[in-house]
Amino acid sequence: MRFAVIGGTGLIGSQVVKNLNAAGHEAIPHSQSTGVDVISGQGLDEAVAGADVVVNLTNSPTFDEASPAFFQTSMDNLLAAAHKGGVGHFVILSIVGTDQVPELDYYKAKALQEQILAAGPVPYSIVRATQFMEFMDAAMSWTADADTVRLPATPIQPIAAKDVAAAVAEVAAGAPLNGIRNIGGPEIFPLDELGRITLSHKGDNRTVVTDPTAGMFAVVKGDVLTDPDAHLAPTRYADWLS
Repeated sequence: MRFAVIGGTGLIGSQVVKNLNAAGHEAIPHSQSTGVDVISGQGLDEAVAGADVVVNLTNSPTFDEASPAFFQTSMDNLLAAAHKGGVGHFVILSIVGTDQVPELDYYKAKALQEQILAAGPVPYSIVRATQFMEFMDAAMSWTADADTVRLPATPIQPIAAKDVAAAVAEVAAGAPLNGIRNIGGPEIFPLDELGRITLSHKGDNRTVVTDPTAGMFAVVKGDVLTDPDAHLAPTRYADWLS
């Protein structure tokens, strides 16, 4: 099959392209660097022409109140191009629990992206992943100083980016789900404990202070960012760290 991978040069997209091509498909990466702009629409018709499947892995440049407008415009443009081009399957990557955290603009924006896709004219699949292991350093940096890292005890189910890419490629190569598949890492940790494990592995002597008001994940209620019943990926956090 032929795949147009929009956002195909990023962390997940580049691995999705590699996985699909290794499986014998033809996957073409598209991004701003290749002349495709999902906001202006430049290059979209050409990018999806002849594709059996569109995989959209583009992301908003900000996580604030501007993010819903990005997903509204980009999805409208991409769905129009895909429908015009006769694409039979449209895949996006979203977040486990994205519709359960209305306090976060970015999560509301991802929920909006899902809604636009589900209401659109092209058969679709949504892959929802738990938090990426690769984002742990960033999550700690938001509330860190020279001596401490403040983190809430929010339950997190970290998944490796390579496992996310494998799942996206698998779903994209299959029949449209016209629904959602949740994927997650094999273990669940309180975020503060995950911070301690991470710092210890790095030989970082800063102290993790449990602070229910610290950082983006402080507003998350309960365990909505985890799903023990998800399709579980194989990579454990300790193995990823090593």
